[in-house]
Amino acid sequence: MTMQMDDTPIIADMKTLQAKLGRASRDLAVLYEISNAMRTTLDLDHILYIILTCVTAHTGLGFNRGILFLINQKERCLEPQMAIGPDSGEHAQKIWQYISDVKPHLEDLIKEENVSSNIQRSSLLQSVKTLKISLDHNNPSPLVRAYHEGMPVHITPEKIGQYHNDIFLQRFRANELVIMPLKAKNKVNGLIVADNLFTQKPISEDDLRLFMMLANQAGLAIENASLYEMVRHQSHTDSITNLWNHGFFQDQLSREIEAGRARHHALTLVILDIDDFKKLNDTYGHHKGDIVLREIAHILKDSSRENDYACRYGGEEFAIILTQTTRDQGMVIAERIRENVAKHPFQLSGEANEEKLHVTVSIGLGTFPEDAQTKEELIAKADKAMYIAKFSGKNRTCS
Repeated sequence: MTMQMDDTPIIADMKTLQAKLGRASRDLAVLYEISNAMRTTLDLDHILYIILTCVTAHTGLGFNRGILFLINQKERCLEPQMAIGPDSGEHAQKIWQYISDVKPHLEDLIKEENVSSNIQRSSLLQSVKTLKISLDHNNPSPLVRAYHEGMPVHITPEKIGQYHNDIFLQRFRANELVIMPLKAKNKVNGLIVADNLFTQKPISEDDLRLFMMLANQAGLAIENASLYEMVRHQSHTDSITNLWNHGFFQDQLSREIEAGRARHHALTLVILDIDDFKKLNDTYGHHKGDIVLREIAHILKDSSRENDYACRYGGEEFAIILTQTTRDQGMVIAERIRENVAKHPFQLSGEANEEKLHVTVSIGLGTFPEDAQTKEELIAKADKAMYIAKFSGKNRTCS
């Protein structure tokens, strides 16, 4: 009598093993592609965009939404830097239909030209942009817990109710999420919060494992990009005023003129010169002159806008690149700067009873494309206007 063995369990085990091997192979391929993508740039914004795209892309980890936080060491808090994800279920359906029709590769999704437009359009980021989450150990936020423990926090649907008072989770509106620390050399330098709000796909152990492997690469990429940004900033920064230096000014003005030409935007250049600065140096010494330079630099930063570039042009001259600014708009900003300098009490010794020194500046403006078509022409126009202001009696603005 011949006995027949039931090989059904063996076949089932083989299918399970085959599925696991298939998943492992896919995960390795995804990590390899992500690793290659992160090596293509040292620009911090582009790195953050690559990381979040890899977390949310269908060819990456496939989460519906992701928000990336960086650490503000000075204020000891978490700040949201970038977010990617649909605004609504309808928006999500459009994205998935596009993916189904076009089948874009990861390398197409992470192109640098996509970064600024996608950042600006993100309503997800706008919903949490103003948040600063204190890293105090007493803060009950699960994000703070993930930061201090350096381990992922997976909040399941059963546990989400425990955090109903958390301000971030109220705005994020998730019913399940994972908070993943991004580490380099055992130091957390960021966090990613990800979820599947629209698909309602449960977050599995395999998802967490792959996410952790990506996080290890992402943390190192962020550290490298941050170091590069710091060195780059130092090489382009004036040591006395901490403004952008002359070399950066020349390069950035060229870039802004080309951007203005391509997008048909006006650009105004402001050049200002401290009145009687040689006399000030001769009377009080160069050290006191440096104090005046630093205080005027602070006034320029406070009086200009986020997208403007305040620079030390050389000696007692400063330049400000006013992006997307007409001549009339530039005159308003320049006059505000002139008035703020004129009314500022310069204290050279730090002693309370010291007589305050008052300083004035002469300012000239030039506007692209109204006054000039090239960088050289624009600088010459603003410089000439500044000298007209100076020889017309000083402490005035001319264009």
